[in-house]
Amino acid sequence: MPMADSKNAEQEVGMVDLAKALDKEGMVGFTRSFVDDLEKGLAHATPELFPWMNDIANTQWEGILCLGMGGSAAGGDFIAALSNFNGKLPIIIQRDYVLPAWWKPSWLVLSTSHSGNTEEALEATETALKSGATAIIISTGGILSGLPDAYPNCFLIPSVGGQPPRTAFGHIFSRQLGLLRSIGAIPTPREGADEAMFTRLQKACDGFDILNDPEGDVAQLALCMLERPIALLGPTELQPALNRFKNQLNENSARFARIGIIPEMNHNESVAWGGVGSDQDASAIEHVLLLLTWQGMHRQVNKRMDWMVAHATTDYAWKIAGEGNSLLESLMHLCILMDWISLALAFLHGKDPAAIGPISALKAHLESVQ
Repeated sequence: MPMADSKNAEQEVGMVDLAKALDKEGMVGFTRSFVDDLEKGLAHATPELFPWMNDIANTQWEGILCLGMGGSAAGGDFIAALSNFNGKLPIIIQRDYVLPAWWKPSWLVLSTSHSGNTEEALEATETALKSGATAIIISTGGILSGLPDAYPNCFLIPSVGGQPPRTAFGHIFSRQLGLLRSIGAIPTPREGADEAMFTRLQKACDGFDILNDPEGDVAQLALCMLERPIALLGPTELQPALNRFKNQLNENSARFARIGIIPEMNHNESVAWGGVGSDQDASAIEHVLLLLTWQGMHRQVNKRMDWMVAHATTDYAWKIAGEGNSLLESLMHLCILMDWISLALAFLHGKDPAAIGPISALKAHLESVQ
């Protein structure tokens, strides 16, 4: 982990006091429970508890269509990345009211809404069910959870409520992962591998905890990001972690962040970063540039990242590795780190990380004009 520049490092972080004053809905506690949420959710989504999974597993599906929005849809991105890496079915995420024109009932529908009332997911799911879909719902309640009562080919995996959807990612994603393992879409790891992974992830979560180490590397990196534009780069397979980091910065910290995917961004965005010749965006030098990595990256992507660090004109460019023995573990490790960074940045900005006023205002407006 990088340290902040010397000027900011001299500032008193006061992270514990900031958290006490600003964390009105327990976001720190939700972040601390992330690994436990993962472990319990994975154990919950099994054919022993839901025998209908056996029928799903015995059906020849062309692919899986994931419906959802926001934090509820994020899990779909992660399972799609895992399937692209070593899975058996294509997984497509649809964040909208409508289904793709190519969709047909030979594609399994996985619909996720933490509240069960997300209007986009609800409308798209009902459209699919009326067209003969087999749909699996992951939700804490709401209208979506009641659809299995109306449609015989609709099934429910209950999730855990009482917290903002983005903090329920561990509950949601682990159920999605358990389901896909159970139906054979994603390989099941060898015995004991998950337990060892959860132990390492919990150690990482404790180590990144900004209240356990209020002036450590995570807090110092957040200080460095405080008044600078933020850019996030990484390989294709880490795109879900990049997206989640951006969204956590948006919601928790009320900050913009730009994303670039390597190698694609090297064919366009690299020019704006400059470093060779005179071409560059004037703001490039001001950015904090974080490059997310993991041990399984393609060798050429690794070389491209090293080149970016060496040639980007900003002085604030670092590679941050997702540790672990698998893509799954590396993704979860990065999620944990990025969640803690977003909370630290929220506190430094004087923001309650649970506050999402504009989102609530938009929902209220939509309800008022129906």
